[in-house]
Amino acid sequence: MGETRFIVAGRFIDGSGTEVRRNVFLEIADTIITAIGPAADLPRHDGTAIDDFSHCVILPALVDCSVALTRSPSVDWQVRLAAEEADSAKKTAMVERHISYCHAYGVLGVAASDDLSGLVERDQQGLAPGNIIDIRSSCGLIRSRQDCDAGNLAGTDFLKIDYSGNIEDEEAPYLRLDQEDLRRMLEQRGRKKAVVVANGRKQVAEALAAGCDAIEQGYGMGKDNLRKMAEKEVLWIPSVLRAKNGVDGAGSSGDVCCRFSQRYVAPGKPNPGAEAYWKKMLAEQLAQLRLARELGVKTAVGSGAGSVGILHGESMGEEMKLFIKAGYSLAETIRCASENGAGFFGMEKLGALMVGRKATFLITRGTVQQLPRKLSYLEGIYVDGAPSATYHKNPIKTV
Repeated sequence: MGETRFIVAGRFIDGSGTEVRRNVFLEIADTIITAIGPAADLPRHDGTAIDDFSHCVILPALVDCSVALTRSPSVDWQVRLAAEEADSAKKTAMVERHISYCHAYGVLGVAASDDLSGLVERDQQGLAPGNIIDIRSSCGLIRSRQDCDAGNLAGTDFLKIDYSGNIEDEEAPYLRLDQEDLRRMLEQRGRKKAVVVANGRKQVAEALAAGCDAIEQGYGMGKDNLRKMAEKEVLWIPSVLRAKNGVDGAGSSGDVCCRFSQRYVAPGKPNPGAEAYWKKMLAEQLAQLRLARELGVKTAVGSGAGSVGILHGESMGEEMKLFIKAGYSLAETIRCASENGAGFFGMEKLGALMVGRKATFLITRGTVQQLPRKLSYLEGIYVDGAPSATYHKNPIKTV
């Protein structure tokens, strides 16, 4: 038997969607949460380790359901091009750097749209020494019939199918696969989950009819499709930050990174037409997200990190802010940012903090009202019931 440890939290958000609890203790044995109760009922045993975070908030580790680890979010096209053309060693270093950014912001699980074979060592069972976040990879986006016929369905954790293009593509979304291709592909996927990137009423309706498990983006899909998603229990990853980034880029002389603390502006001129377009898209997507909550559509947070101006790790909090703006409570938002994604992608060591689950969680100093902003400076990260050996609140600077 391992050591029993007690954790005391001033505020506790378990990730199930229930509201914040005050003054809670967690009992942890052999990496598992064995009891949760009021701090006043904390068992007193001489010699038992008690970690007192009565001045802090404890919440589940985050899961980002839309990430590209091999892409640079730089606003400089030359930097992005260099990243795409880099050799294996440089790409590996970049991926490791992006993984470390995710970890620093409490994102301990990601669903990546990259082919990471040969770039990072991955333990499919979850977090492990040397693999500080749990990665699920689609081994690249499927954009055409050739991608499917080339055997790209093998060796993937899940399928990610680009059915109508990202909403920020310069050209209007268009079908790269026809509906029959999509249907055939989903029939052949076996037990793998299929995430379909689709925008517009027709494209989303076709993806739902073909039997997808999740819709990513879903801009302009309309109320009827949302109702169908609720009925079929199809997950929605709305990627609202893509539109917010579009507004910022069009209205402030170029592309903008979505830091709340510092903004990077690329050279260029404001584009009033683009600004009006992105403001409309953002307002419509927030309205759809509000409606999804009312209809009971299961939603998950996916930042789109790796797209222009969308930073790994940090952008997760920015996407969560937009969920709150759409009417989700903080507790509901954290469920979307942890339990819903972890459950969909089979990340067994992550998700809601309940008895019988792994004791992997985040600690933030301050009040609940300061979330999700406080995710940018975590007090600590616990993995399997013990402080993370990788996370340092004040990183050691090396020359």
